Amino acid sequence: MTVAVGVVGAGFISDTYLENLTAFPDIRVVGVADLDVDRARGQAAKYGVPWGGSFADLLALPEVEIVVNLTVPAVHVEVSLAAVEAGKHVWTEKPIGLDRQTVRKLLDRAREKGVRVAGAPDTVLGAGQQTALRVLADGRIGEPGTALALFQTPGPEGWHPAPEFLFQEGGGPLLDIGPYYLTQLVQVFGAVRKVTGIGGRGRETRVIGSGPRAGTEFPVTVPTTVSALVEFVRGGSAQVLLTFDSVLRRTGFVEVSGVLGTAVLPDPNRFDGSTVLHLAGGEGPEEVAAVGHAASRGVGVLELARAIRAGVPERASGELAYHVVDVMVAVEESMARGVGVEVASRVGAGEPLPVGWDPFSRTL
Repeated sequence: MTVAVGVVGAGFISDTYLENLTAFPDIRVVGVADLDVDRARGQAAKYGVPWGGSFADLLALPEVEIVVNLTVPAVHVEVSLAAVEAGKHVWTEKPIGLDRQTVRKLLDRAREKGVRVAGAPDTVLGAGQQTALRVLADGRIGEPGTALALFQTPGPEGWHPAPEFLFQEGGGPLLDIGPYYLTQLVQVFGAVRKVTGIGGRGRETRVIGSGPRAGTEFPVTVPTTVSALVEFVRGGSAQVLLTFDSVLRRTGFVEVSGVLGTAVLPDPNRFDGSTVLHLAGGEGPEEVAAVGHAASRGVGVLELARAIRAGVPERASGELAYHVVDVMVAVEESMARGVGVEVASRVGAGEPLPVGWDPFSRTL
């Protein structure tokens, strides 16, 4: 039996989600909600969804089993908690929340209500990263010991028509981009035990570069460059640089090294991409093509839906998302205090999907 889904948030990212969710045979999108009801109805009509309206009315639809939360980060927990209180499972865009206390409250309340909370990024469920996890699990480079992760751009204000939220609380490269890179690293190394961070703000204001509001200046209130040393519970470390202050664009750069070689992993913000191995004593780099499905955002919603039906844990779990928030908050605390900060939460390393896992097949 298909799983009925309702989407809240009809903004920029909803197009990709709705395009994919309406194409998965195991998912049935029954409604789209937004503060702007007309926008919700417009998105519903665009993707053949039968209903559009307010969030309160969406929660009142008895057939909705999973609420897909695509709102802005500042209200992620508020919206997710309302869905949980209505007895709905939740898939939320990243980050799951902005602090430990409210996210913990959300997850604990979901457990009390007998529903699940899972969250982005689901890029880790894409063919590229899943293939990389299998290659590392096969021991091709030995036990992963160190990693280097880089994301460098001049910032999203040049292309995003409404970028202000990306430079305010809940944004910046740490909260906006960090979930992709940190989730990938946790999938490889397991839980983080300690972080040491430094950072700063390149400019006090930015200017919108595209869309109807091009030329509008707005304030920056968060660090736009963050550098962190990340240490893992089971051993190993990673250096992570995330910046909106670099004219030189260098994104999707993640290298993991072990005693037998180095693996260049796919871009953690993409669902595809090859893994390139540089092995000790090898004649040259070996490219391992991605094996698996070609779907994108929304795969995590589907994996959650199938896990609910099967009565098994979902892979992009709320606990994983909470651990990543815990790490990011610890980085912020380290930057403020000038010392390393311990990370208290724990989560296991990733379990790859079966090789033949197919979002476009009917299984329910």
